[in-house]
Amino acid sequence: MTKIKKGDKAPNFKAKNQNGEWVSLSDFKGKKLVLYFYPKANTPTCTVESCNLSDNHQLLQKAGYAVLGVSADSEKQQLNFKNKFKFPFDLLADENQEVIKAYDVWAEKSTFGKTYMGLVRTTFIINELGKIEEVIDKVESKNHAQQILSL
Repeated sequence: MTKIKKGDKAPNFKAKNQNGEWVSLSDFKGKKLVLYFYPKANTPTCTVESCNLSDNHQLLQKAGYAVLGVSADSEKQQLNFKNKFKFPFDLLADENQEVIKAYDVWAEKSTFGKTYMGLVRTTFIINELGKIEEVIDKVESKNHAQQILSL
C-alpha cells in the first residue's frame, strides 16, 4: 500500500506516452487528474478497468477530470492497448518504473501462494493545485469511473 496520502503534494513525473511523447504532471496544472496505475496492458482485469474509464470518459471530463494510465509496459504495448480499445486518453510507458516508484505502487504481491514484486493497482485523484485529493487502493475495475465520480 502506498505511503502517499490525501493532502500530500503529488510527486512530479515525466514519462513517455504510447506515442513516444513526453508527458508530465505539469501538463495537467489547473486540471483535476485521474492517475491510474494498472499492472499490465491487455490483461483481463486491466482491460476491464481501462474500458470502464474509457466508456465513462465523457462523464469524467464533464466532472472536470483528465485521465492518464500508467504501467511498466513498453510504448509499443501501450500503443497496441490504446488502439485496440480506442482509449481517449494517454497511457504512460513507465518501463524504468520511475513514476511507479515515485507513487510508491511497486510492492510485494502474492498470487496462489507465490510471492513476487509487482505494480499494485491504485488510482490517485490529483486536484488542480497538484495535491492528492484521494487515493483509491481498492479499485473496483468494473465500476471504477463510478468510484471516482462518487468522491
